[in-house]
Amino acid sequence: MTKTKNDSATQRSPKPAPGLQKPGLVARQAAAKLLGAVIEKKISLDGMLDPIGGNPAYRQLSDIDRTLVKAILHTALRHLPRIEAMLDQLLKTPLPDGARALHHQLVVAATQIVYLDIPDHSAVDLAVEQANADPRNRRFASLTNAVLRRLSREKDELLRIASETTPSLPDWYMARLVSTYGQDHAQRIADALLEPAAIDITVKSDPQGWAQRLGGIVLPTGSVRLASFQGAVSALEGFDDGEWWVQDAAASLPARLFGDIRGQRVVDLCAAPGGKTAQLIGAGAEVTALDQSASRLKRMNGNLERLGLTAETLECNMADFRPETLFDAALLDAPCSSTGTIRRHPDVPYTKGPEDITKLAGLQERLLRHALTVVKPGGLVVFSNCSLDPAEGEAVVARVVANGGCERVPVDPHAFPGLEDAITPLGELRTTPAMLAPQPGFAGGLDGFYATVLRRSL
Repeated sequence: MTKTKNDSATQRSPKPAPGLQKPGLVARQAAAKLLGAVIEKKISLDGMLDPIGGNPAYRQLSDIDRTLVKAILHTALRHLPRIEAMLDQLLKTPLPDGARALHHQLVVAATQIVYLDIPDHSAVDLAVEQANADPRNRRFASLTNAVLRRLSREKDELLRIASETTPSLPDWYMARLVSTYGQDHAQRIADALLEPAAIDITVKSDPQGWAQRLGGIVLPTGSVRLASFQGAVSALEGFDDGEWWVQDAAASLPARLFGDIRGQRVVDLCAAPGGKTAQLIGAGAEVTALDQSASRLKRMNGNLERLGLTAETLECNMADFRPETLFDAALLDAPCSSTGTIRRHPDVPYTKGPEDITKLAGLQERLLRHALTVVKPGGLVVFSNCSLDPAEGEAVVARVVANGGCERVPVDPHAFPGLEDAITPLGELRTTPAMLAPQPGFAGGLDGFYATVLRRSL
């Protein structure tokens, strides 16, 4: 390798002013930095991409660059095992242990070359520039150039091989899916998770009418699924008037499991951002909504205000909630690993692990036992979460039921035509992203969700 001035270990050029940097370089640097934070530090991507309280490297970007960075990160995490497999094929020897920053830079560039509609030469040139701008990686600039140019030439064949030989999910998570669902269903789930989630909305009334107005279709859940479009959801007809809200089709199911709750007092124990609360109010219940986060509660109140709906809202950890008067029913959408939402949160398999599932399952069991104490004898509790792992769903409920004090109320499969397969032999609800076949012009799938109905013993 020919050593240039920038390669010298004894010379350090001052960092160029932002105005002198190549267009797009800062965005790629931010993408690599945030990718490293997800992989190395298990930091949630949603928090880092918050335009107000997110990572400073992201907040300083223009709106256009923020959109690009989000697209790079979501795509990279969705396909990470295969991207890494392709890079491994091109590297004659593994990168040194201390070159993790370079690894993330290569992943960012490879994502653009293989999966995004960005000119290959631009992705290569910016990756080389990025390597040269980092004192730790200047000596790898030529390697970066060679590897990525070869990837550009051979990407179709390399992707074919990676797709045939490398699972699209991390080993730990794919193994859990296979153990739970069997190889075939697990593979269909993994394939479904490669696709971004569709936009589903819950409407106050007249789903068919709103589907026609917005060019959507009505799903078996009663939700309206929108066709793919560019732009802000808030600009669509009916948003400002509070006629509907965005809510994945699977997330709309738990609140529907109560049946007729008109006039009943219902508590939503982990309520924010408020989609299920809005459903309960719309069903005619008198709703109390709890959340322990002041900021999330503020957001929920804003959502309810837009929808023209009213609930009693309390900032409270539900584990400390001791109502003076017991409720007719309670909804507990419990904190979980969120492994059912990987289509929209592709960082989850990298920020969570088996130990998190075990810990969260214990928390869910404690919360469910407490939820049963806030309803009257004979009252209903719907327990749900967006995990695909039975350790956080079926196993939790089985222990609680076995301990006495409540019984399952089986869900009728005929209540959801088209989703009968989502009802288990015990009458519990279990959706996976592999369910709900696509229709012409519309994506299929829905979030992985578990829900069950329990009745407190008399």
